[in-house]
Amino acid sequence: MSTSQEPRMHSAEHLLNQAMVRKFNCNRCFSAHINKKKSKCDYKFDHALEDSDIMELETEINNVISGNCDVREEFVTLEEAAEKYNLVRLPEGVENVRIVHIGDFDSCPCIGEHVSNTSEIGKIKITSHEYKDGILRIRYKLSAPE
Repeated sequence: MSTSQEPRMHSAEHLLNQAMVRKFNCNRCFSAHINKKKSKCDYKFDHALEDSDIMELETEINNVISGNCDVREEFVTLEEAAEKYNLVRLPEGVENVRIVHIGDFDSCPCIGEHVSNTSEIGKIKITSHEYKDGILRIRYKLSAPE
């Protein structure tokens, strides 16, 4: 769960994570650095990605972005959240969990700031990817929204 103050980039991180989960049946990133100009996500992974994989990820994410999906939040009890989500990064003592939904594409616990609609994100461009010692790092940037 990130506390990013970059709503466009942070919302794009959610989309990248869900695209990775769907395409590779992996976990969401275990580490992310979200910045205004460029960001990165690190995944525990078992192989390097091909350029064709990167193109497919970009296409899927940009299709979701162009779908003008609403981004909304809901609060659920800790017990409800534990049934559906990985809560290892949740701080101790939380009773209610904020779930951020991006259309029907992604839902996850999060305390960060987000856009209200994917039309505010702009296009994602994965600028580089590397694999070393079981870690896949993906770097990306966003164009201005149209």
